[in-house]
Amino acid sequence: MTGASMPIVVAEYVARWSSSLFADVAEPPWRVIQHAETHLLEAMGKLPAGYEIANDVAIHTTAIVEPGAVVKGPAIIGPRCFVAASAYLRGGVFMDEDCIIGPAAELKTTFMFKGSKLAHLNFVGDSILGAAVNLEAGSILANYRNELEDKRIRIRFGQDVIDTQVEKFGALAGDGTRIGANAVVAPGAIFAQDTRVGRLTLVDQHPLAHS
Repeated sequence: MTGASMPIVVAEYVARWSSSLFADVAEPPWRVIQHAETHLLEAMGKLPAGYEIANDVAIHTTAIVEPGAVVKGPAIIGPRCFVAASAYLRGGVFMDEDCIIGPAAELKTTFMFKGSKLAHLNFVGDSILGAAVNLEAGSILANYRNELEDKRIRIRFGQDVIDTQVEKFGALAGDGTRIGANAVVAPGAIFAQDTRVGRLTLVDQHPLAHS
């Protein structure tokens, strides 16, 4: 079964999606990511009062971005968010409310929802993180199949295989997902709400990993 016919609906994994600035976006998660910059720029035109916008970066007045952090637009950093010194945000980033990016963490083309946290020394690429998702130190959500000749992201989902037809996609992590320290999630993962990934674990949902 291909990505075109597999009904992966972001709102079924991320409850706040339906009331967010992206409620009208009905694409599967990997297509959301492909169009992230467009969605973010459109969302900036719908932001409520309280944001300061410069160079396609919108930061709420209650958010804290420490000196030494790098934030490249387009980006939206919501109320009471915290971005630590030496964090690196790029490629289209959305932080909902009360999100935390720790020191030396990199967030690339990712949507984070209320209360989600990256500890430090994390990389999260091309992903959607639901509310209250927590990544312990050193955990990685990889986004690119460097080791394969055919780099299209395919995902084993139950008895089916989703062919996303894209080459960059990290994970859709449902609300409440927790990922332990130094765990690695290979490109192309779908986590139900409240999933637990243990420390030092490798998660690989590519069909070749199950053959």
